[in-house]
Amino acid sequence: MNKKYVKYISILSLVLVLTLVLTGCAAQGSAANLHAPTSGPYGFIYKWLGIPFQKLILKTAQAVGGTNAYAWGIVIISFVVRLILVPLSLNQQYKSTTQQEKMRAVQPQLKLIQVAQKKAQGPDQQQKISALMMDVYKKNNLSLTGGIGCLPLLLQMPILIGIYQAVQYSKQIGAATFLSIPLGKPSILIAIIATVFYLIQGWMSLQIVAPEQRKQMQMMILMSPMMTFFISLISTAALALYFLVGGVVILIQQLITNYVITPKIRKRTDEELEKNPVKVVVTQEMLDDILNGSSNNSTSTANSNTSSSSDSASEEQLHKTLRELNQGKQQRNKKK
Repeated sequence: MNKKYVKYISILSLVLVLTLVLTGCAAQGSAANLHAPTSGPYGFIYKWLGIPFQKLILKTAQAVGGTNAYAWGIVIISFVVRLILVPLSLNQQYKSTTQQEKMRAVQPQLKLIQVAQKKAQGPDQQQKISALMMDVYKKNNLSLTGGIGCLPLLLQMPILIGIYQAVQYSKQIGAATFLSIPLGKPSILIAIIATVFYLIQGWMSLQIVAPEQRKQMQMMILMSPMMTFFISLISTAALALYFLVGGVVILIQQLITNYVITPKIRKRTDEELEKNPVKVVVTQEMLDDILNGSSNNSTSTANSNTSSSSDSASEEQLHKTLRELNQGKQQRNKKK
């Protein structure tokens, strides 16, 4: 399966689970006039997530005081949670950026494969070409998921559900307001502001990606703002506040990535590639052999051993030539 579809499916699955839980909680609450669930899966979730977050928000609000105390309590808790997740998120971005920089070096091989895939006729040729692409990733220690994991989002799911239930089943918190916006009801204003932060962060993340990779990543980048806007609209303003605080933190995090982490990674990757150039797995001749194989299949059984030995010699020479070209390219990039 294509690596970008793996990422889409994994993130969409997490969003779907979160959406089902939130809408299920909403249905439970409205049916019982906002009485907290006491049995079943939603009762279990409320006991272990909703109640602890209710107590945490109430105590924080008491410490803060003032008209918008409950809202500021949610903001403070959200900020602390996001700060705790920053090291993990930065580590994920470090891996992702490292992967992107390595991808620049293997792009010539991947382009050859992409062109060949369009010319391929029949599933046999497609399978052989796809196998070569897998080899390019495997032999150059590149991840099929692009270095992007779902762990930060997965860890946030209990917090999201806890904050939602804390507001949904607490009359005090649900009746509170933030700048005249009820915390217990959806707020399109907060949802829009939160989404804007994630859109800016997404745009900034594209600036450190190679131009040839940007088109592939655009849909992935839009997933986070779309998810933020959708969940904020079907839930409460309190949960939208969590996303808003998260948007501020992740924007600062992206600034660190763009102007601190990425330059260091590029310098280190260039040095590594000078010492250990990328492994040449695919050549134009290899792809031509696959594409022309269907027409010459019936004629070449007897000469397979001879052709394979000559192909190995020519492939070795091509490897050497491409390595020299790649080293030259890396040196030119470094001078720039």
